[in-house]
Amino acid sequence: MKSLRQRAGIAAAPAPTPASEVVSIDEAVSQLAVSMATIRRWLKEGLLPGEQVTPHAPWRIRLSEEIRRRFVPEVPEGYVPLGGAAKLLGVGRQMVLHQVQRGQRRAIQVTQGRWKGLRIEVLPQEPGVFATH
Repeated sequence: MKSLRQRAGIAAAPAPTPASEVVSIDEAVSQLAVSMATIRRWLKEGLLPGEQVTPHAPWRIRLSEEIRRRFVPEVPEGYVPLGGAAKLLGVGRQMVLHQVQRGQRRAIQVTQGRWKGLRIEVLPQEPGVFATH
C-alpha cells in the first residue's frame, strides 16, 4: 500500500498523538457531555479526529486533552457563532470551517447554557479580507 500511496502522491496519515485515547462514539458522547448528533457533525466536518476501518464500521475517535478542551460549558471572550465569524472576517462560513479544519483557527463546542453550539475564535486585531488599511 505504501508504494501505491506514494505513486498516487497521497500523503501518509498523521501519526496518532501518543497521549490520545481511542474511544467509541458512545464513549465520546459520555466523556464530552454532548449529543450523538454533535459528535457525528464534528466527525463529518473534520473537527474531531476519528476513523472507520471500512464504511459503516464503528467510529474510533481519538480523544486527547487538546480535543477535550474544545468542549466547554461557557462561551469565552473572543468566540462567536460561525455566521458571526464569517461576517467579521469577510469570508464565507465554509472558509471559516476550512480554517478550523486546517488548524488555522480555533473552535470550541459550548456544551451548556443558553448559547450551545460551535463557536469560532476571532481576534480583535484581525481585519476582514476586504478591510481597508
